[in-house]
Amino acid sequence: LIMNAFLFIVASGGLLASSFPVTAETSKPPISIWNDVPKGPPDAILGIAQAFRACEDDRKVNVCVGAYRDASGKPWVLPSVRAAEEQMLASNENKEYLPIEGDQAFVEKALKFAYGGDAPLERIAGVQTLSGTGACRIGGEFLALFYPGKPIYLPVPTWGNHHKIFAECGLDVQTYRYYDRSTNRLNLDGMLEDLESAPEGSILLMHACAHNPTGCDPTDEQWSQLIDLIKRKQHLVFFDSAYQGFASGDAEADAKALRRVVDEGLPVMLAQSFAKNFGLYGERCGTLSVVGNDEEQKEILMSQLKCVIRPMYSSPPKHGSSIVRTVLSDPTLTKQYYEECETMAGRIQSMRTRLVDALKEAGSTHDWSHVTEQIGMFAFTGMSAKMCDQLTSEYAIFLTRDGRISIAGLNDDNLEYVATAIHAVTNGKSITSN
Repeated sequence: LIMNAFLFIVASGGLLASSFPVTAETSKPPISIWNDVPKGPPDAILGIAQAFRACEDDRKVNVCVGAYRDASGKPWVLPSVRAAEEQMLASNENKEYLPIEGDQAFVEKALKFAYGGDAPLERIAGVQTLSGTGACRIGGEFLALFYPGKPIYLPVPTWGNHHKIFAECGLDVQTYRYYDRSTNRLNLDGMLEDLESAPEGSILLMHACAHNPTGCDPTDEQWSQLIDLIKRKQHLVFFDSAYQGFASGDAEADAKALRRVVDEGLPVMLAQSFAKNFGLYGERCGTLSVVGNDEEQKEILMSQLKCVIRPMYSSPPKHGSSIVRTVLSDPTLTKQYYEECETMAGRIQSMRTRLVDALKEAGSTHDWSHVTEQIGMFAFTGMSAKMCDQLTSEYAIFLTRDGRISIAGLNDDNLEYVATAIHAVTNGKSITSN
């Protein structure tokens, strides 16, 4: 095999061209410095999605990945989002870089969406981020720099990426009890005991609504007990809000816990995502906000958040934030969006009820009431890892091994099949303490 290579050298004000043959026999093997790099483990959730795509079983069902699907099992782009994109196209928006802190018109709308129309924006430092994951990472880096030596407590269980994100930031990651598998309900006593034992001024990662993976949220009365403890212990609450509006269909109701904590004057940070509730999964659109004391402190916080962002990714993407800004700036689109949120949440709740009914019709005698009591995209069924493995190996139903299923993955075509399979693997076995 002979390849012709041409070398052009600029010398003495002119070009010197030379041609020389390179053969496979004379070429040297590449120098490798990566031979000792081990193969990384597949992501627990995205790896399951990949296995689902590779599966050739006609019966296969994906109830793993947290993305909304319509009644036909298809992704749904919200009509209000499409209408916003049409407005953006008509206005001939440019593709210039956003500032380090992102589109502040979007950030203002996003913060009012979360904190309320009367939010004290004059003292809330907010920056645009790469969805909720990016918000958690920026927040973690900020805490490592300016709130050093404080542990961060994560609920058990929580979204798997939380542990990795905050550990990578160098934070001391601890846990607190949250869910009781023996009852398939909130473990309030254990939660209160662990948060009481945490050092004063600890960081508490809390889900604003629709806890992932359990779908189990504290009641208003339980939040009152938690707030009293948090205030007494002077803990900092870091809310992760991924499902506002999507959880109950009412964005105002879904923000109640966050707003109560802010109203109490407690230190608060918020990671906010628009992936689930706006269906902007691939647009990576979110915010991080830190509630300060006053306008002067807000400006100081903003300056340091920008210092964290600049060497990391410089500035955020523009399209998704422009969509959210356009929708929330247009009263007609805002109203339409809220109706669409209600549609998504309504379908999810309907499928919860129908799944439990289908399990009973299949012959299950288990108490599945926890499934209908839960909220948001997921149901934490109580199934063991062995049961989940059996669902995948024998029925081609793909789910995480903690028993979490995405209710959004259920529809008229697969509901009965999934219920029958769940009954088959749980019949005569416990769905508590797994």
